[in-house]
Amino acid sequence: MLKTRMVTALALLGLFLFALICLPLLGWAVFASLIVALAAWEWGGLLLWPPQKRFFLGGGFFLVCLLIFFTQPRAFGLLIGFDKSAWQLGRWFYIPAAIFWIVGAPLWMRQRWALPRSEKGVLIGALVLLPAWLALIQLRHVGWLTLLVVMALVWLADSVAYFAGRAWGRNKLAPAISPGKTWEGAVGGGLAVVICGAALAGYLPARIASNPVLLILLLLGLAAISIIGDLFESMIKRQAGLKDSSNLLPGHGGILDRIDSLTSTLPVVALAWLLLA
Repeated sequence: MLKTRMVTALALLGLFLFALICLPLLGWAVFASLIVALAAWEWGGLLLWPPQKRFFLGGGFFLVCLLIFFTQPRAFGLLIGFDKSAWQLGRWFYIPAAIFWIVGAPLWMRQRWALPRSEKGVLIGALVLLPAWLALIQLRHVGWLTLLVVMALVWLADSVAYFAGRAWGRNKLAPAISPGKTWEGAVGGGLAVVICGAALAGYLPARIASNPVLLILLLLGLAAISIIGDLFESMIKRQAGLKDSSNLLPGHGGILDRIDSLTSTLPVVALAWLLLA
């Protein structure tokens, strides 16, 4: 099992880095849209939909992504005027997403609401996936290294939280949703993000990097929101009676299992970037 996980992880990392660094903007947009399409297909599984409906759901999300991309060329850097157009489009995605992840998702988990199996569930899926897709493309246009740093910080928070929780975890963070997560692990992940994020502050907007208090608050917020994204997907899977979102990735479950923290953090990071850059 460990060998399978390692081989899959290395293959995924190689594919992702190649796409991130080497693909042109159009190629990256198609790559990101394919990821969202597969994640939407898995979301259909969380809705307990039959295979045919899941296929159409994934295909529909793919077409919606491409439609947005080709009808808003300035907002993606295809034409001159990115800075203004990125905000004009992004605000309709990032602000609702930020409200959902900061207020809505914690309330949802506290109340233990069930995910609607109807079209309302699709709207929740769109709120989870589409802002993250937009952030993937817009942040990559800002700079592939910037996007990589943000994603690495999210992965760092998750990894350090896991090992810190294993070593020192005593107090459960959300036992009914994810019994393995602890407050000690969350604190460890947050500290790791602050330390590494401060060291990599040069890749952030000068207005953020030059203000230590703002920088620390944003880094702690990133760590906290990554946990919320992870917990929210865990709760939805638990409600659907599933351990993993799918078995697309041997040893790792599905696409949603790998991007759950990114779906919550990337839109909030992109919103902060557009407001503070």
